[in-house]
Amino acid sequence: MTYLTRRTMLQRGGMLGAILALDAVSPALAKTTPAGSSMRFKAIDAALREGVSKNDVAGVIAVAATPKGMVYEGAFGKANVATGAPMTLDTVFWLLSMTKAFTATACMQLIEQGRVHLDDDAAKYLPELASPQILEGFAEDGTPRLRPARGAIKVRHLLTHTSGYTYSIWSEALTRYEKVTGMPDIATCKNAAFTAPLEFEPGERWEYGISMDWVGKLVEAVSDQSLEIYFRENIFAPLGMKDSGFLIGTGQKRRVASFHSRRADGGLEPAPFEMPQRPEFFMGGGGAFSTPRDYIAFLQALLNGGALRGVRILRPETVAMMMQNQIGELNVQEMHSAQSPYSRSFDQFPGQPHKWGLSFDINMQPGPNGRSAGSISWAGLLNCYFWLDPVKHVTGALFTQVLPFYDERVVALYGAFERGLYAGLA
Repeated sequence: MTYLTRRTMLQRGGMLGAILALDAVSPALAKTTPAGSSMRFKAIDAALREGVSKNDVAGVIAVAATPKGMVYEGAFGKANVATGAPMTLDTVFWLLSMTKAFTATACMQLIEQGRVHLDDDAAKYLPELASPQILEGFAEDGTPRLRPARGAIKVRHLLTHTSGYTYSIWSEALTRYEKVTGMPDIATCKNAAFTAPLEFEPGERWEYGISMDWVGKLVEAVSDQSLEIYFRENIFAPLGMKDSGFLIGTGQKRRVASFHSRRADGGLEPAPFEMPQRPEFFMGGGGAFSTPRDYIAFLQALLNGGALRGVRILRPETVAMMMQNQIGELNVQEMHSAQSPYSRSFDQFPGQPHKWGLSFDINMQPGPNGRSAGSISWAGLLNCYFWLDPVKHVTGALFTQVLPFYDERVVALYGAFERGLYAGLA
């Protein structure tokens, strides 16, 4: 879940031929669901509608699909609190770290083509990674103490967050490093953010960080294209994802969901939000926007082994590999918040072991809300979430635009959505 500095903050899937049905409720609480499924998923409707009425969220969208097509689409509340525009399936959301799944897919396409190899030194493609430095601490005068890393960063390390790179939002040490050195955070889309040191030896442990932004740079170097163009030509256009990208158009801007911060009293405070539109680099770890309709098409392709509506973006064996444990005996650890305005501490499966694939969280035991062991999932900082269950053959995603990340009220809605989906499918 790539995060944003205070400066930055202030700045179709197939429907099985079904006709969308609209509930006879107020526009602020409207929802759409594929015909014939609304009775099965009344619990989802009720939970999301209540979340809006209680001001847990200004608006929320949930979508879900099986290999047969869409099974649930619900849009509730307001996309724009100033104009009163309702949420729709074409409302535009800033994905933040849900961008990482696109970047991983792009890298895996290059691996399929033999142009990149998982166990290559990343410096083979990005020479600037040849001599990484590790932050060991700070001298008495506050000067960072650095030493050369003993091992090389592999492509695999970048895809699995075992490279040693971190995010300051979940790192007291990197937060201090940014303050001492003036290094910009990654969400400014300034290249100087890539001067960040490692916090541990490559391969030593799992810790979430800017690794996927480096993977974005790798994709650009190998393909000789910007991520904006590469994603459009190799992922978005083939899957019909017409409202996804890094550079947002005028029409798409009019459909962007309002961003809100959670106040201490539990209320929501609207504020301007947009990812940098003149970036020094396209942020493969968190810079993209999309719509629920577009994103569920991407998830459907993964659910179907890399293909949707006759178009293939990955081979089935590649998708299977992405969903398998790629960190061996290491475990995904709780991400302890170092900057509470942006994120609460985060652990999707407290008390359970979970692993990391290429590039997804994998719950090794059944989840508390219905998903099978071996499901993959991840999220975006503005409280967007998705999961894909390869055992029960279903995928779902929930979209809001709220800080701090892992907001208790939104997480409760996400859980209710997942429970209601599995109950309805059963």
